[in-house]
Amino acid sequence: MMNYSFLDLAKEVLERKNVPLSAEEMWEFAGQQGLWERLNSSGKTPVRTLSARIYVDIKNNENSCFTQVSKRPAKFYLKDKIAGLDQYEEKQEKAGDRHKFKERDLHILLSSFVRTDEHFKCLTKTIYHEVSKRGRSGKNKWLHPDIVGVHFPFESYTENTLKLFDMLKVNPYKLYSFEMKISVNLANLRECYFQSVSNSSWAHEGYLVALNISEEPEMMDELRRLNNAFGIGVIRLDAEHFMQSEILFSAKEKESLDWDTINRLVDDNRDFQHFLNDLMEDIKVGKVKSIYDEIYEDEEVAQIKCKEKGILP
Repeated sequence: MMNYSFLDLAKEVLERKNVPLSAEEMWEFAGQQGLWERLNSSGKTPVRTLSARIYVDIKNNENSCFTQVSKRPAKFYLKDKIAGLDQYEEKQEKAGDRHKFKERDLHILLSSFVRTDEHFKCLTKTIYHEVSKRGRSGKNKWLHPDIVGVHFPFESYTENTLKLFDMLKVNPYKLYSFEMKISVNLANLRECYFQSVSNSSWAHEGYLVALNISEEPEMMDELRRLNNAFGIGVIRLDAEHFMQSEILFSAKEKESLDWDTINRLVDDNRDFQHFLNDLMEDIKVGKVKSIYDEIYEDEEVAQIKCKEKGILP
């Protein structure tokens, strides 16, 4: 074929595979099919070129045959095949149901992200629902967050500044609440979101966190509306590079805490009680001495562990 381009290659690969693919997946499959030789290109980074050509075509060509169906990872598909995408996603969801990992396997990813992210810089503690007191059926539904966090200002301010905060009654500490899910889509969005609303009322900021979040325009619009109305933020975890996890919507910070709910959580769950005892002790001594959730220090180690658990292929 004369003047065989990167866009021709992408189209041919997507037609043959008949599923959404990333630029890396397209390039790998093209090599397996002997399509590289048909390109008149000597560039050193062909995958980047392929990705850039598709992005530009989608942006500038209203008649582009391509469409982007996800961002992390970025995957592309053919517009004329988009009607069959629901079937593909349904198969993916069923396959996901067979994953051996559980929501709690994702906790260390979140803990690692919020420990290093500039917005949070917080330490976390997992709250085990199993240790809660047994109440009437439904009484404690959506009461407990999955993970709680605290930001200590010890690394940011001098001892004298912290004393001044105390004298002026300024609170440099911040409490966070996190509700963890594996996947969030239009079908379960409202239940997941309002679960986060319910169990985050006690904290300064509350977040809904998920590994897989649908990027349908309707889904993003609904998330934006819910965020504007109720203030719960949304975080998308990146299992391959946890430091690149993303705050899709920031939480609205509350100036005052819900002390009634805090009191109820302390009375109901010993993990939450221990969390408050630990942070009060650390505030008292002016440094972190208590034990909080484990984190990954290295992304390569995190990738190995995530593959062992089935979080990454």
